[in-house]
Amino acid sequence: MAITIQKAAVLGSGVMGAGIAAHLANVGIPTLLLDMVPRELSDAEKSKGLTEESPQYRNRLTLQAKERMLKQKPAPLAVKENLDLISVGNFTDDLSKLNDVDWIIEVVVERLDVKRQIFEQVEQFRKKGSIISSNTSGISIDAMAMDRSDDFKKHFLGTHFFNPPRYLKLLEIIPTEDTSPEVASFMKEFGENILGKGVVVAKDTPNFIANRIGTYGLMVTVQEMMKQGYSVGEIDSVTGPLIGRPKSATFRTLDVVGLDTFLHVARNVYDQVEGKEKEVFDVPPFLNEMVEKGWMGSKSGQGFYLKQKSKQGGEILELDPSTLEYKPRQKLKTPTTEQAKQLKTTEQKVKALLYSKDRAGEMLWSIVKPVLIYSAEKAYEIADDIVAIDNAMKWGFGWEHGPFEIWDAIGVSESVKRMEEEGETVPAWIHEMVEGGNTSFYQTQNGGVSFYHKGDYKKVNENPKTVHLSLLKNKGGLITKNTGASLIDMGDGVACLEFTSPNNAIGPDIIMMIHKALEEVERNYEGLVIGNQGKNFCVGANLMLILMEAQDDNFFELDMMVRQFQNTMNMVRYSKKPVVTANFGMSLGGGAEISMPAAEMQMSAETYMGLVEVGVGLIPGGGGNKELLRRQVERLPKGAKLDLQGVVNQVFETIAMAKVSTSAQEAAKLGYLRPQDGISVNGDHLLYDAKQRVLSLAKQGYQPPKRSKIPVVGEAGYATLCLGAETMRFGGYVSDHDLKIAKKLAFVLAGGRVPEGTLVDEQYLLDLEREAFLSLAGEPKSQARMQHMLTKGKPLRN
Repeated sequence: MAITIQKAAVLGSGVMGAGIAAHLANVGIPTLLLDMVPRELSDAEKSKGLTEESPQYRNRLTLQAKERMLKQKPAPLAVKENLDLISVGNFTDDLSKLNDVDWIIEVVVERLDVKRQIFEQVEQFRKKGSIISSNTSGISIDAMAMDRSDDFKKHFLGTHFFNPPRYLKLLEIIPTEDTSPEVASFMKEFGENILGKGVVVAKDTPNFIANRIGTYGLMVTVQEMMKQGYSVGEIDSVTGPLIGRPKSATFRTLDVVGLDTFLHVARNVYDQVEGKEKEVFDVPPFLNEMVEKGWMGSKSGQGFYLKQKSKQGGEILELDPSTLEYKPRQKLKTPTTEQAKQLKTTEQKVKALLYSKDRAGEMLWSIVKPVLIYSAEKAYEIADDIVAIDNAMKWGFGWEHGPFEIWDAIGVSESVKRMEEEGETVPAWIHEMVEGGNTSFYQTQNGGVSFYHKGDYKKVNENPKTVHLSLLKNKGGLITKNTGASLIDMGDGVACLEFTSPNNAIGPDIIMMIHKALEEVERNYEGLVIGNQGKNFCVGANLMLILMEAQDDNFFELDMMVRQFQNTMNMVRYSKKPVVTANFGMSLGGGAEISMPAAEMQMSAETYMGLVEVGVGLIPGGGGNKELLRRQVERLPKGAKLDLQGVVNQVFETIAMAKVSTSAQEAAKLGYLRPQDGISVNGDHLLYDAKQRVLSLAKQGYQPPKRSKIPVVGEAGYATLCLGAETMRFGGYVSDHDLKIAKKLAFVLAGGRVPEGTLVDEQYLLDLEREAFLSLAGEPKSQARMQHMLTKGKPLRN
């Protein structure tokens, strides 16, 4: 019988259990959340007249977990309505309900005896064939299933999510010798295709893969800091984005994770290993002192860092580990760090830094070198191959490159020679690799990537839905390109337009390439995907260009640019071949305006879309107002009495307040995503899904939409919108300049000075939009807002 998961149960409603339940709800899986019955009634419960038999009392822990989900930041729920998919209960009354679920996930306290006790109870109620897993971060999976039945063991494995489950990509799957290969294979595919995770298969060893390597790296860094006298701030200033790690770097990461959690994970390895490895996981006394003082990090208000109010505002202090006192934060600045910032790729930066002999270079080499050697030593003990280790570190710890990819970047032969000159022992299999004439762990061959594995190179085995534009280009798929974009053949008659400008900001080069792409596709392809694999889909128009033209009073040029953008978006809308956008990350301003005219959108689950131009003193100028209005009008039931003013009010509020979706599901609530558009839970599958959407539309005999007129609220509606804006100004909620912007926006959305109910064509609305945009671009206060955004990266209220 085929394995399916239609319902799930999560046992344990703490931070992690609640997060997993929320993630399951986000992907549409009804989930039962269970926890213990509280020990006694609280005073608040007694005052409400509750008894020990009351469900509100008995399910207190799970009900509180659901309440927390609505308040937590970052939000575990994509939209609050997903909470309805989570039902609650407790271990005493509701274990019989496990008979109705397909997957049971244990997320209780990290103690083997407690977990075994839970599984003994679960076995009495689960249905035969249901999957059971533990979310442990390091306890032996095999030991948990001891004394369980054969059917239980066959369907049991570890499924280690990383916190927070909605946002962190990694899911480690840990089968035991008894786990059915079909179950392990199903869970890997389910994790990738339904849960949207990057899945690695780990062996049942202490802390599995990511926490084993990651914790080792953190412990080495702490010890080097103590040995060499670096400060907390100095280490963090060079172990973040400069070397392809998250902004939180080392010690800010520990503050976010929680020092108590980190020490628990470190001790788990310390208790199970010997010799030199044990020494690394031996926690320095000052860390234990911090825990005793309650300095756990972000959750306790202080850890390695302490935010303190000062005369200048907020000041961040760093901990001095030798005195446990706080002092002003320090940064490490050397000639090499400054030089590295000018280099283009992270690989180039890492190589330059690790081979430099200044203070930053010596420090980085001393903490990266042991991690590379340790990863090689443990490679086949903790994983099946090096790809699993590299992916685990990228997906679980946010590294841009895994350890073996870093090793390739700095040169394997060169670095191994230096390691041995410094007295290090490099694992034998690395020597065999180098002596065999193999100078890298990875090779690109025939448009695919292979990795070194026990004397030979094997093709990286990826989900067939994973697309790499860089590999397509290497394989000869580049059709044409300019400074801002590339047109790539995706195969099967579909082309992809990839933005390549800084931050994927829209400038004349991208507009020109959209023209070329549409012409090429209409001649030779089934359709077009607009998508890329940068940091964000598109952060909007080139603001610097707009500001420079406005400051030079070059409004003729600016008018031409805006007209061209509008005309190009009309070409997208009325293209004879289907255009599908593949949105992810930030799709802001012009990024939204490029997407809305497309035949359809395919959005990554984590897409933050919004028309945000009011934040820089403008309104959308590339057709965004018209498109959002048109979408909302088209959603009204045919033949029903129109509340057109209500629709316009809603669009006005969305644009005037620069509302940005916090997920693809919320983008649907804001009117950006329509019922016919799609959501990809796994961002790696986004381009594949968008391509399938193009092929489906082409197969159905795609026809572009017919040009039609749009009803507007006219002068009366404009007065209504202005009254609302004036009220906000009177209440002190908006500035005079905000009011000016709001009135310009109101004029565009109302359709100008025409009678209510007038049908206007799209070009009429585009002309109103362009005029308003240009007039605001000439305002000194709008220019000040643009300048502030470009220099400070945040909006100015003036």
